Amino acid sequence: KQNICFTEVRKAFTLEFMTVRTLMIACVVLFSFSAYAAEQTDASQPTDFVVSSDLVASSPMLQNTLPGVIQNLVNYAVSYEGVAYIRGGTSPERGFDCSGFVRYVFDRAEGVTLPHSAKALSQIGSRIKMTEMIPGDLVFFRTLRNRISHVGIYLGNDNFIHASSTRTGIVMVSNLKDRYWTKRFTLARRVGMPAEQAPAVETSSSSKLTPGIETNSSSQLGLK
Repeated sequence: KQNICFTEVRKAFTLEFMTVRTLMIACVVLFSFSAYAAEQTDASQPTDFVVSSDLVASSPMLQNTLPGVIQNLVNYAVSYEGVAYIRGGTSPERGFDCSGFVRYVFDRAEGVTLPHSAKALSQIGSRIKMTEMIPGDLVFFRTLRNRISHVGIYLGNDNFIHASSTRTGIVMVSNLKDRYWTKRFTLARRVGMPAEQAPAVETSSSSKLTPGIETNSSSQLGLK
């Protein structure tokens, strides 16, 4: 009887140990999956830092000091603040992802067709220093390990507008000085110059445009 009792106790202990071990393994797997999923989210920006577009619009940089084309681009971009984020989205009706938003704004505001990919966008136009940025420039971030995976439109005063992520769920204005974005900022590029500041465009066959950019009218945008 003692042997039977000991055997039963040992079985019960073994079963309880296995149950606890299984639960611990399940917790580790769940934690690992959650961390991976969070990392795969396109720009999982903290939700407690949002810059109001009213403050952006009241900035002196966004008033009469800007050329008309850039002013139009910035105003057009800000008008879509609050539109839903959706992966692969390319329109306000369906929603935007980050590159879809940039592509839509440049196409509708300036007649410039851009690629629908943050990585592809980071390879066109002219690279500029952070201290040289003006409204309308593109800002790029590494939110997925070591590759460029997010893009927004610079508004001035360290603010930029972007279709943020599935976590925030909308097009929003954020600040480059926020620790999340400062850590992930990679580079800035200028895809073109406004017509008011552009040099005369050559009409000969030797004139060149920046590779990867198409314009509906060459007089709308002088490219650098």
